[in-house]
Amino acid sequence: MAFLLSVLLFPILLGSAVAVAVESRRAPFVAHRRIGLSGRVLWVWKLRTMWEAEQPFAFTPSLVEFLPDAPIPVKKADRDPRVTSPLALFLRKYSIDELPQLWQVVLGQLALVGPRPLTEAEIQRYYGASAKTMLSVKPGVTGLWQVNGRSRLSYEQRKRLDQFLLNNWSVPLYLKILYSTVVCVVTGKDAH
Repeated sequence: MAFLLSVLLFPILLGSAVAVAVESRRAPFVAHRRIGLSGRVLWVWKLRTMWEAEQPFAFTPSLVEFLPDAPIPVKKADRDPRVTSPLALFLRKYSIDELPQLWQVVLGQLALVGPRPLTEAEIQRYYGASAKTMLSVKPGVTGLWQVNGRSRLSYEQRKRLDQFLLNNWSVPLYLKILYSTVVCVVTGKDAH
């Protein structure tokens, strides 16, 4: 499924990457350091959606910029002040910035459905003893909290939904999450 989606959506990803590169004058992709299956480091790829409005050109021979861990807010802001471009807002609202992760599913680094990839700081701050369970499966591109509030939820709410997903895993729940993800992406509901 991820391969089919990757192929079908590749023109959108390519066009978006070119638009981001032109507008941001930076590498169009960023990779965030996360902790994946069995505690291994995982670089999660996204289209760049944060850049300074008047940023000077910075040549890079790479298509991707690897970013260090960022501080973790208690809850996402309704409007992230670091997202200054209408293009970036559009890419985030409709989750187009997440499309590179479909290729990571094809490569076996991520699952389509699973707990969200977490930073080391998030694991230490919010998960504690339950971290071992969270890291016993591949992180997912989508999951239960992404279709039940997305950016409106606190980390504690996300944690509870991720734990519920792991404790109540079933094919019907998996399919329901995939269906709900499509609805959220098409409508842009609860995204910012």
